[in-house]
Amino acid sequence: MSPAGESPFPYGVMIRSIHKLLVPSSEADYRLLVEFFEALGVAKGEKWDGEHNRGVKFNAPDGGVEVGFGQGFPDAGLVIEVDNADITYDLAQRRGLRVVEEIADVAWGARIFVLEMPAGAARVAVFSYKEDHREKSLEGKLKAAGLRFAVVLSRFNAFITERLLAGALDALHRMGAARESVEIVRVPGAFEIPGAARSLAQTGNYDAVICLGCLLRGDTLHYEVIANEVARGIGQSAQETGVPHAFGVLTCDTLEQAIDRAGLKSGNKGFEAALAAVEMARLKKKVLSR
Repeated sequence: MSPAGESPFPYGVMIRSIHKLLVPSSEADYRLLVEFFEALGVAKGEKWDGEHNRGVKFNAPDGGVEVGFGQGFPDAGLVIEVDNADITYDLAQRRGLRVVEEIADVAWGARIFVLEMPAGAARVAVFSYKEDHREKSLEGKLKAAGLRFAVVLSRFNAFITERLLAGALDALHRMGAARESVEIVRVPGAFEIPGAARSLAQTGNYDAVICLGCLLRGDTLHYEVIANEVARGIGQSAQETGVPHAFGVLTCDTLEQAIDRAGLKSGNKGFEAALAAVEMARLKKKVLSR
């Protein structure tokens, strides 16, 4: 704590970020570690590929160094907080990550499990708080039971969009949504998504609308025009109807990028859109009930 009136940065320098540095001894181990964090769904940040080295940063909204003393700390060199440890635990198992401590409740109000990183790098503890212990804040829980959802799916680029749909349905069902509570509406292309989403939201029958599609850049301005209109239309529909809309429309330069975002290296954006839909639907109910 800085003395009263004294700047917390007395030398005019502010630390901008702190990262755990992992430097494996082989190219194979490097790839394994990158795939490990990709499998957990950690967002990629800065990436470089120089003459003498290469690397990639994985970022989270909150980072830092934690110093602790006493009992109850996990046996791990890296700690990751997630929204829901149970969903992440299930994801880790499905992707073949090595669990060395099974998920369990701990005395400090959290659910936690521990993974072994590849190449013997370290152990990673993954946890979520059962209740927010730090501050009183409003947030939607990832519980879909009792909620109704509409999924608007573009048929254009169906090779990609059907994968997004599979990811969204997987997420909804894992969070407790009943199969009969999810309505799937197919439209010709991404341009038609906002209109269908608005019509569905206006019925009042759905707690959230999930919008899924795929746009690939071509040689003309068509891509930019459509992408802008789709994003604007979905956002406007959400604001004017008051029903949460989740944006799961891919806008990619190449087919390879789209495939990566539909279930490969970059996760499944349909799955992520469903998570956002559930959270926002729950948040709306919580706000209206106050």
